[in-house]
Amino acid sequence: MTVTYTARVANARFGGFSQLLLLWRGSIYKLLWRELLCFLGLYMALSSTYRFVLTEGQKRYFEKLVIYCDQYASLIPVSFVLGFYVNLVVHRWWNQYLCMPLPDALMCIVSGTVHGRDERGRLYRRTLMRYAGLSAVLILRSVSTAVFKRFPTIDHVVEAGFMTREERKKFENLNSPYNKYWVPCVWFSNLAAQARREGRIRDNSALKLLLEELTVFRGKCSMLFHYDWISVPLVYTQVVTIAVYSYFLACLIGRQFLDPAQGYKDHNLDLFVPVFTLLQFFFYAGWLKVAEQLINPFGEDDDDFETNFLIDRNFQVSMLAVDEMYDDLAMLEKDLYWDAAEARAPYTAATAFQRLQPSFQGSTFDITLAKEDMQFQRPDGMDVPLGEAQGDFLQRLLPAGPGMAAGGLLGRRLSLLRRKNSCVSEASTAASCACAGAPDGPALECGCGDLLLDPGLREPEPEPLTGPEPSATGSVAEPFTTVSMPMYRGPAPPWLPSPIGEEEESLT
Repeated sequence: MTVTYTARVANARFGGFSQLLLLWRGSIYKLLWRELLCFLGLYMALSSTYRFVLTEGQKRYFEKLVIYCDQYASLIPVSFVLGFYVNLVVHRWWNQYLCMPLPDALMCIVSGTVHGRDERGRLYRRTLMRYAGLSAVLILRSVSTAVFKRFPTIDHVVEAGFMTREERKKFENLNSPYNKYWVPCVWFSNLAAQARREGRIRDNSALKLLLEELTVFRGKCSMLFHYDWISVPLVYTQVVTIAVYSYFLACLIGRQFLDPAQGYKDHNLDLFVPVFTLLQFFFYAGWLKVAEQLINPFGEDDDDFETNFLIDRNFQVSMLAVDEMYDDLAMLEKDLYWDAAEARAPYTAATAFQRLQPSFQGSTFDITLAKEDMQFQRPDGMDVPLGEAQGDFLQRLLPAGPGMAAGGLLGRRLSLLRRKNSCVSEASTAASCACAGAPDGPALECGCGDLLLDPGLREPEPEPLTGPEPSATGSVAEPFTTVSMPMYRGPAPPWLPSPIGEEEESLT
């Protein structure tokens, strides 16, 4: 049923689409010719009545009505409403095709995971794929009129070989008021589990892969059911239909040619056939017909999905893949390019020119720059030590808050990071700095050590621990332990690197 014209438009040429205008099957002419003739007939009837039937007074009143309808017909947003509607329908139409249950991936997994060249192994593989095909048939006969006409009852499904009589009894004895297209998928899962217990499926990973692919297959069947159940909202379809029909009902009157002798504006020409009004009807009404045809692609229109063909194709190739092609391999041989350093397939005389075309390297491959534009430029501030520049950068990024206090984890991590990245040791810094012995104030201006922050943020020097002192009696006092008081440590940002080694231990 699908009209395929891909080969006709394989190459772009002068008037390439014009040859498609003469096709009848699946064309807009076949869909629209009845409506077009009806519109033209009504228009001609009104025009004849105006010209030959009405009196002069009636003609003047009809002319005012024509001008009124022509003036206000443009207020109907037919192109806006119709454009969004057709876009929705086309998107929905393609998504429905993507949900067609195809067994290609499933049959390859069954052939590769369910082992056994004996009759029972063959029975396992064929039955698994028959269950998958049965599920597809059950859902397609629920949504497609063409498939339902082919399998109107479950008896026809049994006679076609998709279901055995014993399976039909189990299927009908299952008491459920809902669509039971999913039942063969459950049979598939149970049979795969049994094959695993018998060792036909050799490990749980293979069973998992098989059931995952079955889940994808069953999900597509489910989506077909939901597309059939949940339609485009009826109110949307009604609004679009009313907009198109009311617009052209107004055009039947408003686009009439009036007597040029009356001197009406834009009515200087008197014709009998409204050519451009017919073209407008052809475009807008044809647009609506496109949506009407695509809104349910499971019917019997020219461009509807060929569901019966898909059933035949899927059933045949799935049985071939798991039965005749199982473990059927050709003898391994060296390929034609076994010893070639660069394997290139030959070209025919018609395609030999393609060998001379260079391969694509990237969109920027041919860009050229002047020599002076390719020189690296030193950014401002690169003459200062790298650690100091990085510290200044981090200080600008750090937020001000409790975590920046002297005892906060964030401030101490910054000090450690500055010391780790500094190119000058603390000893050499203290020796070379002119403010080494100065009070805190000048040290803040030179930027050395850990004093880049405020004076209150410097790390306090730990008090030296003294050993046990002898008492007045000469005995040694009991050793004491220092317990650090808990203090609040502000949260450090995740991008700040944490200290390592001994400096990490000092933080704790």
